[in-house]
Amino acid sequence: MPNSSPDELRRRRSIYLLPNAFTTANLFAGFYAVVQAMNGRFEIAAIAIFLAMVFDSMDGRVARLTNTQSAFGEQYDSLSDMISFGMAPALVMYEWSLQGLGRWGWLAAFIYVVGAALRLARFNTNIGVVDKQYFQGLPSPAAAALVAGYVWLAVDNKLSFADGVLAWTAFVITVYGGLAMVSNAPFFSGKSFALGRSVPFWVMLVVVAVFVFVSSDPPKVLFALFVIYSLSGWVIWLWRVRRARKLGRALRAADHDESP
Repeated sequence: MPNSSPDELRRRRSIYLLPNAFTTANLFAGFYAVVQAMNGRFEIAAIAIFLAMVFDSMDGRVARLTNTQSAFGEQYDSLSDMISFGMAPALVMYEWSLQGLGRWGWLAAFIYVVGAALRLARFNTNIGVVDKQYFQGLPSPAAAALVAGYVWLAVDNKLSFADGVLAWTAFVITVYGGLAMVSNAPFFSGKSFALGRSVPFWVMLVVVAVFVFVSSDPPKVLFALFVIYSLSGWVIWLWRVRRARKLGRALRAADHDESP
């Protein structure tokens, strides 16, 4: 980078302990989820993926707050996300339900893995181009939460549908997660929320209420929340399409009125 100062170049080459420790915890949680799925402990595997989400949300914020961003950290975070939110959810879902569908099961798992890989690659290459307020496509942690949330919900409530309904529902959720990640639908990123910025008192009350609401029944509440989030991008996309059409009609009407 010819225009970068020596301090900026040194920062990009450096390896900082604190943010990368959270990234390592994210990677370990994803690896642990796979191990537990292989041992048939699917509820623990699903919870581990949610823990990976928590660690993933912290590493970037910690790096920004402590001014310890680095090129190494960016690459390490992306590789860890591929394990925790790409491979781990697909393997957990496959071990739990999809393998009973034969080739359709591993095909659904592979579609999810490919979607996660393409999603992360596109994110890394477009990081300075896209609107920071919205993600382009469903973010991989949210897709992982959708898959893991379904596993956690079914295992916790001992769901057992006849005629393969449970497995085919898992198939649909897995394929949808993979395809939604590579879509162009805008999903709210939440990056506009700054931890260091002062907020009204009612915001703290809302945060406390959310924690209480989630703790009342984590499997049901978390799965419901991520289902809503995974569909929200399409709602925003439809709203933008309708707004663009209305604007286009208004401009054409204005041009028609101004024409002699």
